[in-house]
Amino acid sequence: MEVLKNKVALVTGAGSGIGKSVAELYARNGASVVISDIDEKGGEAVAKAIQQAGGKAIFVKSDSGNPGDCEQLVAKTLSEFKQLDIACNNAGIGGAAAPTGEYKLEEWQKVININLNGVFYGMRYQLPAMEKAGGGVIVNMASILGAVGFAGSCAYVAAKHGVVGLTQAAAVEYSAKGIRVNAVGPGFIETPLLTKHLSQEQMQALVGLHPIGRLGQPEEVAEMVLWLSSPQSSFVTGGYYPIDGAYLAR
Repeated sequence: MEVLKNKVALVTGAGSGIGKSVAELYARNGASVVISDIDEKGGEAVAKAIQQAGGKAIFVKSDSGNPGDCEQLVAKTLSEFKQLDIACNNAGIGGAAAPTGEYKLEEWQKVININLNGVFYGMRYQLPAMEKAGGGVIVNMASILGAVGFAGSCAYVAAKHGVVGLTQAAAVEYSAKGIRVNAVGPGFIETPLLTKHLSQEQMQALVGLHPIGRLGQPEEVAEMVLWLSSPQSSFVTGGYYPIDGAYLAR
């Protein structure tokens, strides 16, 4: 059953990892998908793969940390598909690792800009478009680190906590207007964000933090995002949903 038939969905950071899986699952469930990423090669490849599988998708190069880009991304979506029903604000970076008292200011600003400001910039232009159309759904990508601390990652932790709060504020403001806003909190997921930057030993150490005994897969996160984006979750808004192999339950 195509639960998103005739819907138009926008996914940021969709050139790889979780965003890619979300975009592909949206398309398989009937949505026309706008793929957004700063990675032109990756984004184009995802859009092409969706098209070859019989779905509808376009790629728009966009920097989530640039408010002008976020405004143009929504404008392009409306120009191409005439509507915006769903937005998954997924784009994010890990950032440098250092104790809070030694964290470089430029690294702090970079992480906050992409991971927190980028979600705000996205919603700043998505919400008016959805309100004008009479409703919509937004899913923001937080993290397990939107609920707890993690040594060496002060900027990332602060940003993801901010995403949860921002999600709750928007849900309170817009639920009566037909717009649902939720946040997802993945544990450590096996994506290029990890595999390209961590050694095998470091990856195994992360596995040990999850009682389930493994890292998550992007497709597993995408299934939660799909549910939150569909009519099946029609009374769900303002929530934060961990997908973490019992990381937070330890």
